Amino acid sequence: QVQLVESGGGLVQAGGSLRLSCVANGNIFSINAMGWYRQAPGKQRELVAAIPSGGSTVYADSVKGRFILSRDNAKNTVCLQMNSLKPEDTAVYYCNVDLVRYSLPNFSIENYWGQGTQVTVSS
Repeated sequence: QVQLVESGGGLVQAGGSLRLSCVANGNIFSINAMGWYRQAPGKQRELVAAIPSGGSTVYADSVKGRFILSRDNAKNTVCLQMNSLKPEDTAVYYCNVDLVRYSLPNFSIENYWGQGTQVTVSS
């Protein structure tokens, strides 16, 4: 199995910054897409930022210019640097990863979600 470990959430004032990290652990052959989603109370889960397989980083319009996504392939890690935070950024943030897992002699393409980390931005 694969586990995603998230960290970096918390409480911050408007205009402040937070950095979220997600580490994938397990028998991983390779990682394809990695990204972050968020879900506010009463709303659907939405894409925040992601690096898709073979593509460039994509951002939700609401976070462009404020958030920066990065990944460290050697450490199976994706980070989300969140700057100029606004109260409307308040949500539970979830890491999501598409990867190839091995259970020899088999390989499988699988998708995993983190358990979520709370980000609260006060005004």
